[in-house]
Amino acid sequence: QDPTAAHYMFQDDPFLMPRNAANCRLFSLSKESGRNAAKYIIKEFPQYFDKIFAEPNVPCLMPEVLTPQIEGVSEEALKERIHLRRVKDSVDLFDQLVQAGTPVSLETTNSLLDLLCFYGDGESTLEKEEGQKEDLEEPEVNASEQKAPKRQLQRGSQLFGSRWRENNNAERIFKIMPERNAHSYCTMIRGMVKHGASAKAYDMYMDLLNERHKADVHTFNALITAVPYLKERFLERWELAKVFLNHMAQQGVQPNLLTFNALLKTLRRCGGVGRHMSLLVMKEMEALGIEPSLATYDHLLFIFYRGVDLCPPGIILEVLDDVEKKSFTPQDPDDGMDFNISDDLHCLSLGEKCCDLKDIKLAYRLNKAMEKGDNWKFLDIDRLNAYWSKFFSLLCMMEQIDVVLKWYKEMSPSVFYPTPKNILDLLQALDAANHLEVIPSVWEDMKQLGFSRRQDLLEELLSLMSREQHPEEIQLAFAKCAEDIKAVHEQTGREQAPLEWTGSMVGHVALLFSRVGRTQDAWYVNMMERFQQINRIPTEQVMDEFFNCAKQTNCPDEAIKLVKLAESFGLPSSQRLKSRMEKEFELSEKQK
Repeated sequence: QDPTAAHYMFQDDPFLMPRNAANCRLFSLSKESGRNAAKYIIKEFPQYFDKIFAEPNVPCLMPEVLTPQIEGVSEEALKERIHLRRVKDSVDLFDQLVQAGTPVSLETTNSLLDLLCFYGDGESTLEKEEGQKEDLEEPEVNASEQKAPKRQLQRGSQLFGSRWRENNNAERIFKIMPERNAHSYCTMIRGMVKHGASAKAYDMYMDLLNERHKADVHTFNALITAVPYLKERFLERWELAKVFLNHMAQQGVQPNLLTFNALLKTLRRCGGVGRHMSLLVMKEMEALGIEPSLATYDHLLFIFYRGVDLCPPGIILEVLDDVEKKSFTPQDPDDGMDFNISDDLHCLSLGEKCCDLKDIKLAYRLNKAMEKGDNWKFLDIDRLNAYWSKFFSLLCMMEQIDVVLKWYKEMSPSVFYPTPKNILDLLQALDAANHLEVIPSVWEDMKQLGFSRRQDLLEELLSLMSREQHPEEIQLAFAKCAEDIKAVHEQTGREQAPLEWTGSMVGHVALLFSRVGRTQDAWYVNMMERFQQINRIPTEQVMDEFFNCAKQTNCPDEAIKLVKLAESFGLPSSQRLKSRMEKEFELSEKQK
């Protein structure tokens, strides 16, 4: 792997090589947005994509047929609209069939309930797009009256998700069904849980039992997930979860991985009861031969981990002992394949805990497990960058500088883009190891990453470079960095606010110029002008080193200006500098 190469998704266009994590996120989202735009065009204008030139024809590569082909009011037309996920059209056609006295089969009605419960009696994605297109075509007069509240409603639905409305189409159709089977009840229960009507789902489950039907495993999984919304006290939650588990045993329903994950997810909200019972749940999983998924371990870590001081020391080691032996495949929506579903991704949360514990050996083991097989695919590009950022921060804190630099060269930018905190951690690691000669290359990386205007990084960089005297070659490289930083402060653009000089930064730059004999740069660009402009007083070290520079380059005029500057600020060192000037310089009568 080329350590200088970007992520493979960006290699199609060299112009779109990201510079930092923000660019990486923007470009990856732009690429995905382009794919979605292409899909939208194909769905919106299928008539332009109906020519089949491929021989032989490959159906999976052809655009889907998304417009209804069957006309009239019939059960076949209803099945087609259900298959095309047209919620409103399916409900309207079902009502027309009922009004005409045409019987609809139980299987078709259950399929309609599946559709309604999945979308929460709302619109499918395709119908939303068509509705938005109609809104755009409305006259401007109606826009001011109708569009504003509609946008507010859409914004609310995005924030809180679609909710289960009272007496919605799913409930209405369920009530008028001449016969109902277990599938009908199970669909309603799962739909109610999904869309936040947990109490109604529990009542529907009671109705299912009264009708002597049996629920399937997916329905029990949904009910167990809803337990925290049905009971308030921790012990009551566990008791209700046990009731559902006993019902599963009585009805002969075999639990699966999602059942135990749902139970652990409920135990996350059961306090101390959850910590005690979760271990019994894991033993039961082992007895049934069910392999845990990443979500299982994530739930365990959430239940037991309460900070460095409160965490049982063995839990993370036990989890990692299991994880590092396996290559995982997605089995649960909470396994992290969709970043909208799970924010507590296992590798990322474990990485945070390793940083909290400051355990570098544990971090190495986790990193090895993350790179095994396809485990890295569970982290999207944002969280992969966050994981490597935390890992690198721990390296800077705990490892020797040679190891840190080796990882830094191999990881950036092929694996991750350093954040400002990572650069700060690296600078502090270089300082602790007394490897400040690497700072010029770090400054070049900062410019490439777009961090050349970060005030905190510039302060740290200049402070480290100017703190001590170094060999001439290193000092020349430091002066070049100082010149770049000065140029950054002088840049002016339409979208860039000018950077403000601080007294310490001016002093650091002046020191770096003075140490390489650049007297003119140190004086005219910084000291005399900048210190007076920003109303700051130079330190004695800055004045002494500038005086030494003026002596080495035989510039008595600059030394005289330095004395005048000290006197203008009323500094006690002005008399000392004046006496030094008289002793160490041969002054003309005019200069005296």
